[in-house]
Parts: sequence; C-alpha cells; structure tokens
Amino acid sequence: MSNRGRACREIVQTCADRPRVVVVIGVSGAGKTTVGQQLVDQLCWRFAEGDTLHPSQNLAKMRSGQPLTDTDRAPWLAAVGQVIDGWISRGECGVITCSGLKRSYRRRIISYHRIVQLVYLEGPRELIAERLATREDHFMPVSLLDSQFATLEPPGPDENPITVGIDRPGEEILDHIIGVISSSALSPQ
Repeated sequence: MSNRGRACREIVQTCADRPRVVVVIGVSGAGKTTVGQQLVDQLCWRFAEGDTLHPSQNLAKMRSGQPLTDTDRAPWLAAVGQVIDGWISRGECGVITCSGLKRSYRRRIISYHRIVQLVYLEGPRELIAERLATREDHFMPVSLLDSQFATLEPPGPDENPITVGIDRPGEEILDHIIGVISSSALSPQ
C-alpha cells in the first residue's frame, strides 16, 4: 500500500471514531478551493465549497463590485455552520472552504466544536491580486480584494490554526497540512 493510501486509511479509521472537520479560510484568491479539493483527495473526506452556499443576493452584490456587510454574510455563515454541524452529528469528516475573515465569523461557524481545524492560507496582496486577475467566470472581482484585506482578522494562536503561506509550492502546502492533521487525528484529544 502506498504512503498516501496508508495515511488516508489511518485518517479515515480515526474519523470513524471521532468526526473531524477542516475549514480552509483566507481572502478570495488565496487558493481555498484548490487546497480544499486536494485535501479531500488525500484524506478521503467530504467536500463543500462555501461559495456555493451564498444566497443569490450576495453573489449579485459581489459581481457588481460591492463588498458584503456582516448582515449580508449572516445567512451564508449560518449555512456554512449547518454543513459543519451536519457532518459532525452524522460522524462524518469533511473539508469546507469559507473566507472566515473575522474572528466572529469563525466563532459562528465553528460554534463549540473542538474537533474543527482551521487552515489559514495567507499571502501577500500582490500575489493574490495576480491570481484573481487570471480567474475566469468567478463572481469575486479583483476590485473587492482591498475590502477583504480590510476586513481580515488573521486567526490568533488561541484559534489553533494551521497557517500556511501560499507562496510555497502546492505539494509542500498539502504535505504540511496533512502532516499536522494526521498527527492530531491519531493522538487523543
């Protein structure tokens, strides 16, 4: 059996005993969806793209270049929290993407769950702006990046995030995250 298959099996077996959820956070263009999908491929967990949970009004507002307010985000954050709560109540493991820009947003979606792991993708504005400029058919325009950085409250040590710089090679990012998740999944809580 390959190392990837062995790690996947060990993590899945651990998950059967104790549900785990990873929330990949960061500003738009940080690579949340890409990293989230790669994690799911490696961990054999469920995946939810948080952007698909936005109400249509939010998508229309962002497409028109208007930043979302806390009021706009409330139903979206509730939907993200429901996905997480559902996985945990069913004993499932999953990875979900969510910008999670503010501490209050993260508290709301994670609630009281200690088995939720934040993965924070951090990077310089210039690199992220380059990425956004090359995306096609996405609702989030580059013009809203400054509002995202203005809203961003990076997770603090008390939130126990796995913080990864997005200027690293993709495989290195993935290996680091899986290494931390694997060691915490295989140790008692």
